Amino acid sequence: MLIDGDNAQAGILPQMLVEAGRHGQVTVRRIYGDWTTANMNSWKETLNFHAFQPIQQFRYTIGKNATDSAMIIDAMDILHTGVVDGFCLVSSDSDYTRLATRIRESGIFVMGIGEKKTPKPFVNACDVFVYTENLVVEKKATQQKQVVANKNKKTKEEKEEPDPMPILTQAFEMAVQQDGWARLDMMGTALYQLDPGFDPRTYGHKQLSRMVSKLKDRFEMKTQENNGVTLFYVKMKE
Repeated sequence: MLIDGDNAQAGILPQMLVEAGRHGQVTVRRIYGDWTTANMNSWKETLNFHAFQPIQQFRYTIGKNATDSAMIIDAMDILHTGVVDGFCLVSSDSDYTRLATRIRESGIFVMGIGEKKTPKPFVNACDVFVYTENLVVEKKATQQKQVVANKNKKTKEEKEEPDPMPILTQAFEMAVQQDGWARLDMMGTALYQLDPGFDPRTYGHKQLSRMVSKLKDRFEMKTQENNGVTLFYVKMKE
């Protein structure tokens, strides 16, 4: 996942990670920009939290963006190593059109994330393109649900337990299939991708299946036999 920090929003980085995580594990995480400028300050806290590597690129000339060239060169280096199966390019800049085309010509999956103003050539050069405006709406909806959930919490005098729903919701969105159900094992993989320190025991449960089964007001569960193996499936309630 390569992010043009000059042309992306730091506030929706978790949502962008969820979108990219639906297509695979995000192994290489880099954000490019001139970190000596004030407009990059919004990234500093969130990039550390999500383990992104900041790449410094000074501007050689006022009005010219050297970030594009640095990101394109790194992308080609990564492509030729053969260690990744796909790229997620985060920018609304048409300068990445040829890069997306070149990667796709190599038989590698290309995902783009940018604003609706992104030029169509860049959008069409990607296999999948997600508009950030949709992610902003999704973020607001999640925040509103969180406010409602907080109102229904225990009183302050009672012991407060950590709320697992934000990360469970993100993991479900990464693992959900077209029919609205998600395999629990795939959801578990997504959880560890979002937070390697995730542990059901933190929330008072020995197993993820027991944890989800206790959240009957939020999830439905079913089992399915597959070659003698029992698979668990979950679905979020409206």
